[in-house]
This record gives sequence, structure tokens and C-alpha cells, in this order.
Amino acid sequence: MKIKSLDIRHKINPALGFIAMFVTQDIVMRFFFSKKKIINKNFSIPINSSIILAPTHRSRWDGLVLTMAMGRRVTRKDCRFMVTKSEMRGVQGWFLRRLGCFSINQLSPSLTALRYAIDLIEKGEQLVVFPEGKINKYGKKLILKEGLYRLARLATKKSDSIIIIPIGIAYSKVPPKFRSDFCLSLGQPIQMKDHLNLSIEEFNKFLNVKMIKEEEIALKNVGR
Repeated sequence: MKIKSLDIRHKINPALGFIAMFVTQDIVMRFFFSKKKIINKNFSIPINSSIILAPTHRSRWDGLVLTMAMGRRVTRKDCRFMVTKSEMRGVQGWFLRRLGCFSINQLSPSLTALRYAIDLIEKGEQLVVFPEGKINKYGKKLILKEGLYRLARLATKKSDSIIIIPIGIAYSKVPPKFRSDFCLSLGQPIQMKDHLNLSIEEFNKFLNVKMIKEEEIALKNVGR
């Protein structure tokens, strides 16, 4: 299969990225949401570390909220989103590919997609993986998907400085409405190398507790 035929091999289009950032962050996010709060515990991340963001997933707005909190303007790194194949269709897919997103089959991820994700991690890119695997609008208890742990574990063979950041996102209204509030809370970084002895089930339970803790902080800050 030729590389150019893969929807995961697109680089971020600089011009489109600049326009998208201006429109979404300076116009859409500014006027749609009344209050925007990002809680950072003032932790520091080693410069050469590879970062995997692991947020709760409550709305399609999550991607824009994450980009505002941890995107290029803040971290000097773009958020590279791992999304489902259905999200990469049509006009939306055309834009997403050129903004650094790539698709993966959650039930049976291809080696090509996994290798590409690992390559991004190895190069120090900032990868976003929603461990719940889908939008969980009302925060019902879900078993986290296995993808993040498998991916991070494989990546440790290339780099021993992989950090996972649990993140909680909450909105004052469900679903988010015009002039509602949002809060994003960043948890303490998890050093992947310290948890390689855990099984997938054990790690997912550990990560889930961390994510829910941050979400509870975010919920409190939006009055829920």
C-alpha cells in the first residue's frame, strides 16, 4: 500500500492550521462559551518527553477545548488526534486529515496505524487518545478501551520517557449550550515506565480513577 493512499500520513497544513486555530479559538470558543477555565497543577514535563493526553470524552467540543488548553499556543506542540474511521469521512475528514488527525479501527487496529502512532510518540509529538473510545455524554461508567495501554507499552520499546496525562473535561450544560461554561482539569503526569508491570485491566482501572478525579474537579468548577 502506498503511503500517499493512507489517510494517516497527512502532515499538518500550516496555513489551514493557522486559520483553523484563529477561527476556533479566537472566534468560536470565545463567543460560544461564557467562562473557560483550565486547571493546571503547575507540574513540569521534561522537554524530551513524549506526551499522550488521556481525556474524558463528553462532547464533540472536547477537541477544541483540548487544543485551547494544550495546543500549539500553550505547549508549542500540536494535538494529534486519534479518531474513528467514521469521523474521517467526507468534507470533515478532508479537514481533519490536514489538521493532523488520523483514523484507527478500534475493534481491529491496523499495524500501519499503530506504527504511525508510535512514530509520532517517538518523535515527541503530542498524541490525544480518548480512552473511553466514544462520547460518553453523561459520564456513565465505562470500561476503558485497551488501545491506549497497548500503544503506550509498544512505544516504550522506542522511548522510555513516555508520559500520560489524565484529563477531566466538564460543561455546565449537557450538551454544551451557547454561553455555557467549561472547565478542563489536568492531572499529574503518569510515567509509563513505572507501570509496565500492570496488566491492561489493572492499568485501565488506575487510569480511570485518575481521569474521574480530574473530571470531578472540573464538574465542581462549572457548578455541577
